Amino acid sequence: MSSVSLFNVTKAFGEANIIKGVDLKVEDGELVVFVGPSGCGKSTLLRMISGLEEITAGEIHLGDKRVDPLPASDRDIAMVFQSYALYPHMTVAENIGFPLKMAGWSKADIATKIREIGEVLQLLPLFDRTPKQLSGGQRQRVAIGRALARDPKIILLDEPLSNLDAALRVDMRMELARLHRQLSATMIYVTHDQVEAMTMADRIVVLRDGIVEQVGSPLDLYLAPVNQFVAGFIGSPKMNFWPAQTDDAGRVIMPTGQAVLIDDGCAPNQSVTVGARPEHLVLCDSAADAALTGTVLSVEHLGSDTFVQLHCGIGAPDQIDINVRLAGIVRVSIGDQLSLTNADANAWHLFGQDGKRMNKIAI
Repeated sequence: MSSVSLFNVTKAFGEANIIKGVDLKVEDGELVVFVGPSGCGKSTLLRMISGLEEITAGEIHLGDKRVDPLPASDRDIAMVFQSYALYPHMTVAENIGFPLKMAGWSKADIATKIREIGEVLQLLPLFDRTPKQLSGGQRQRVAIGRALARDPKIILLDEPLSNLDAALRVDMRMELARLHRQLSATMIYVTHDQVEAMTMADRIVVLRDGIVEQVGSPLDLYLAPVNQFVAGFIGSPKMNFWPAQTDDAGRVIMPTGQAVLIDDGCAPNQSVTVGARPEHLVLCDSAADAALTGTVLSVEHLGSDTFVQLHCGIGAPDQIDINVRLAGIVRVSIGDQLSLTNADANAWHLFGQDGKRMNKIAI
């Protein structure tokens, strides 16, 4: 396998700049996930790495070799698409072996190789079936097997699970993670689903409007987002945000009423944003001890968790709706009044007027 390096890569369609100077290094054997909202440029970036889309400027390297001037066929990259694109008249074995047949491999070598892939992907019992006789998850495994047939240096996956139902998506996420560990392959995976990114990736690349906002491990992004966009995008349900103001001494008044300092200081009378994740808010017995109180708008009972949406009055005129994740079964109903406090005072996040994360709160 091989590493992937991007140096100031850009892409423009006429006057529209889609990718705006991306620098990135994907290490050999990593599973890196590109994630972001629709239209952020993640699939375009993947297609440029594969050679299916020309870059406007910059350089792309596989290992020590520059490949952006090369056609897709010479990059030794395999790509798995959202649509399976299997040949309907061919069996599973024939679909997997087709790239090898086109490359001129002998029948004996093809048979050996597809058997190896069939064992890895648990497809051997399905070798004589055609695609119409397979489930969605089985078809996706065949598409992955075909991509693996020629031992590519890089495997690119463009939203490969989006056509599957919810339960099958969970199974296939585990299957792909297992496959990555077994092959030690370099994989780049595109999705708009941040849950997929959090559960599969060695590192996540968060994109917005063609710009890389943050690169890091799932926990890095979850615990220390660099800005309010990443904080709100990573995590489900997403982080809650409140407007706040520094006082005359440059302290931030939290929703609890507590005044805290910022490590690098903060100007007096400045608007900031406070953030707290839904699971960091917990029920308290006394309204007098509550950081927040609110009226229940909706409840989702999932057994392991209870998700509650509250309408909170946080000092007139600021009234907002927040999401709370309560552990286990909590018997609440729409219209109930709940009192909440913060489980960990250090779990609050602060963001400046520019949206950037402010240094750790000194409490």
